[in-house]
Amino acid sequence: MATDTLTCASLLLTLLNKRYEVDTVFGIPGVHTIELYRGLEASGVRHVTPRHEQGAGFMADGYARATGRPGVCLIITGPGMTNIATAMGQALADSVPMLVISSVNRRDTLGRGQGRLHELPSQQQLLAGVSRFSHTLLDPAALPEVLARAFAVFRSERPGPVHIEIPIDLFDAPAAAPRTWQAPALYRPAPDPQGLALAAQWLHRAERPLILLGGGCADAPEAARALVERLDAPTVTTINAKGLLGRSHPLDLGANAALPAVRELAHGADVILAVGTELGETDYDVVFDDGFALTGQLIRIDLDAQQLVRNQPLALGLVGDAGHSLALLLDHFPHPLAKGGAERTASTLAALGLVEDPAFAPFVPLYGVLQEALPDAILVGDSTAPVYAGNHLVSQPAPRRYFNASTGYGTLGYGLPAALGAQLARPDLPVVALVGDGGVMFTLSELATAVEERLPVVILLWHNAGYEEIRRYMDAHGVERIGVDIQAPDFLALARGFGCLATHVDSPGALAQALASRPFDGPFLIEVDAAAWKQAIG
Repeated sequence: MATDTLTCASLLLTLLNKRYEVDTVFGIPGVHTIELYRGLEASGVRHVTPRHEQGAGFMADGYARATGRPGVCLIITGPGMTNIATAMGQALADSVPMLVISSVNRRDTLGRGQGRLHELPSQQQLLAGVSRFSHTLLDPAALPEVLARAFAVFRSERPGPVHIEIPIDLFDAPAAAPRTWQAPALYRPAPDPQGLALAAQWLHRAERPLILLGGGCADAPEAARALVERLDAPTVTTINAKGLLGRSHPLDLGANAALPAVRELAHGADVILAVGTELGETDYDVVFDDGFALTGQLIRIDLDAQQLVRNQPLALGLVGDAGHSLALLLDHFPHPLAKGGAERTASTLAALGLVEDPAFAPFVPLYGVLQEALPDAILVGDSTAPVYAGNHLVSQPAPRRYFNASTGYGTLGYGLPAALGAQLARPDLPVVALVGDGGVMFTLSELATAVEERLPVVILLWHNAGYEEIRRYMDAHGVERIGVDIQAPDFLALARGFGCLATHVDSPGALAQALASRPFDGPFLIEVDAAAWKQAIG
């Protein structure tokens, strides 16, 4: 049994690494956090320095989404925390596990308004609104318990950001090592057997079943695919669930719940099984008219009991882990049902006509080239035109390989730093950042991080000279265009100034050639001239 005395800061790093197997942290050191850095090099934890704390949060988010493990940030008091708050909001909206460790002013000054460096009236209250919980550590002896609470959220509840702030006078305070470095074994809840049996009865007798699978199912692709096939039911896989059934599965309707043909199918379903999905607007109603309506018996399975009764009328709700629930439900169907699922899915997809839709026409060849050149790539998107189209068009071979900022919170600037986090997490896979000329300016400085870390991320920059989505909204609502036709910099010159290889393309053929010559020892920015691209494809 270890009885050594450590400092609070060294205990934190050792717990993260030895107990919780954290291998990477994102942060920018400051005068309030230097004690956290004293033992960092020897701790076995890799430190990545972004160029802005918002970038740190987005990198942690991308790292977490690519792996399912929490992304961890070390953040300075005050402005560092207000900077990262946007990234925490995005992670909260999408249930992404993120641990944010910050400094805060000395215990004897908290809440006194003395004008101390980086002082806020209550940093903890500010961050509580973008986290599952925010805790101020007042006793080093409580650190193991508080960290255990954070990882209990990540491993056993609906995950999201957790904030732990440590007063600067505690970093070098003595702290006893725990009796064991082993993490507690935590399991997620299973659904009630009686409720599960009732759900199975309803699904057995259903004539027109429909399945809705969300990001909560991302770590259970085998169980999800087996149940979908056993039930023979058309299935909506949301944006964060792309790839769950594999590429182009005959029962996969994709993330197309907001389009008329899928809405009609959903409205006519007599029994609907929704697992690990919020049934939220950004997945089911991206035309924002509240037109996605379920009239059949809705069965929901979710880790969050409150989520069961939100957004759509509920008939049967079960609290439980998505993967465990799918496997247990599968036991109720030893033989495949015959519900005409493949035929219903095919006819619905044909009615959607995605490839023929003029709105998607520029992006069909774009994703065709990407799939041909990088079939296993993780695609990480900002809020930009190719991503909005990709939400409907893209089919991935596995989950955790397509995510973006258009879900939930919908922040700009997410794509580039989140792609860097994904690449750090999955060096075995190519990663593509899908960004626009407007949104990328929010976090363009993270190109420096990509170059410094030698991350081979492809940055596909769709240049349509401004905020195209907002231009369309202004035009559609008869509002004069103001603030949307903005001047763009020379992106190639900027990228090269960072030390990033960069090129310009204007056609699918040119994009294919560029991808074939991509480097493997650093980032590669490919600027796509949107106007020339559209002209080239006719």
